[in-house]
Amino acid sequence: MVAAPFSPTSAPGKAATLPGSTLIPTEDEARAALEAHRQSIDNIDAALIHMLAERFRQTQAVGELKARARMPAADPQREARQIARLRELAHAARLDPDFAEKFLAFIIREVIRHHDSIAGRTPGASA
Repeated sequence: MVAAPFSPTSAPGKAATLPGSTLIPTEDEARAALEAHRQSIDNIDAALIHMLAERFRQTQAVGELKARARMPAADPQREARQIARLRELAHAARLDPDFAEKFLAFIIREVIRHHDSIAGRTPGASA
């Protein structure tokens, strides 16, 4: 369950505060807002882990297929297309495309390492 976003405070005698507001929240308001944001972050982190696990289940199947077919672990053309696609997605989502590319590059390195391992090759060796 995703936590509700911070909402204005309208208790009698208190000014309404919103994220990005120039009004200074009380410590209690700030703590409540922090807790809501942190709960949201925790939920997103959990979703990321589950999504990465599913992604690696799929790449495991790809690696096994490549090994049986004696195909190379790496596919530079596919990787280049994926990087370009993710950079576009990142830009559209207002996420730094360089960060998205670095994140994908890390995942690709891990996938290739797993594929090499499945095929019984030394990581990085030519197939």
